[in-house]
Amino acid sequence: MAATDDLNRTGTARTSAISTTKILAIGTVTSRGDGAARASTMPLEIRETVRLHLEGYIEQWFSQTNAAGVVFILNMSDLETARALLTKLPLGRAGMMEFQLIPMGPLTPLKLLL
Repeated sequence: MAATDDLNRTGTARTSAISTTKILAIGTVTSRGDGAARASTMPLEIRETVRLHLEGYIEQWFSQTNAAGVVFILNMSDLETARALLTKLPLGRAGMMEFQLIPMGPLTPLKLLL
C-alpha cells in the first residue's frame, strides 16, 4: 500500500492508505537488446506476452513512442509477483528488457464527490 495526501471535507490535508489495484509496468530495452539479438527473441517474447494477456495478467499493452519498449497495465497488486512474472519473459531472462513498476489504486479525491 502507498500513502498519499488528500483533502478531507474541511480542506485540510490528511494521509490515507490507498490499496494497490493495478500495476503500471514500463519496460525499457537494455543495451543487451541490440537489434539482432532482440529480433531473434521476439517471436517467443510475443507468444509469452499473449499468453499472459489471455491468462488475465496483462490488461492493456502499448508500445512506447519515444523509446524502444512497452507499457503494460497489469491486473495484479503485488509488485514482487509482477516483477517475477515479467523477468521470466524471454527478453527479461536474456537481460534485454528491464521494468519499472508503479503501483496504482483508485483516485482518492473522487471521494470528495460523495
